[in-house]
Formats: sequence, C-alpha cells, structure tokens
Amino acid sequence: MKSTAVELVIPGTSGFLLRMMRGKSKTEHKCIAPDQARAGIAALLVPDPKAKCRVESSVVADGRIAQAMVCPQKEGGTFRAVRSGSYTAAGFTARMTMAGQTPKGATRIVLDQTAVRTAATCRR
Repeated sequence: MKSTAVELVIPGTSGFLLRMMRGKSKTEHKCIAPDQARAGIAALLVPDPKAKCRVESSVVADGRIAQAMVCPQKEGGTFRAVRSGSYTAAGFTARMTMAGQTPKGATRIVLDQTAVRTAATCRR
C-alpha cells in the first residue's frame, strides 16, 4: 500500500519541512493470511492495533469504500480519520483525511492511497 501526502497542516512544523513532505510517498507491505484474505479488501483496511483506533463505520461493498475511525493521540485528544474510495479484486484507491486537535493547534493530513496485490502468497 502506497500513501502519498497531498495536504499537510501541522502546527509547529516549519513550512519548509511541510513543502518537502508534500508529494512524498510511504509504501508498506502487508501479508494477509489466507483466512483474512477471504474478507477481501476489507482485510487491508483494518487499523494497526498499535494505533488503538476505534472503527466507527466501515462499508466495503459494490466497489466502494467508506470508513471512519477515531484514534487517540499520545499528547491527549483524538484524530478522526475518514477514508473513501473504490476497489477491485486487484486492489484499491482511496483518499484518507485525518484531522484533530493537538496541543499546538488544529492538524489536518490528507493522503492518497493505492494498494495492489503483488503476490498470491506471502514471502517470508
């Protein structure tokens, strides 16, 4: 799954650094076990347990994705993450918007995400 920064409003971070980060991508590889894979694309949308996010709603049907989560922050407060997009058997394309209040002010991060299936089995 590749996430590309589209919009970054992060109080306390220099404009120079934010401009450098915009357009940059981060790629992560996920290995989905066969029993999880039967859930289809929904298995890729499960939040990382370390983030302790609570899924408020998640609809993955008829080629469309709509998901909303609330994630606690280390400094207190929460971030709300909303993802919407489309999917096929080969992967998905979505936009995720994360917004919340930090001690330094209102923060907003928008990511474009794409995921593609790269192999039928996991490589160990």
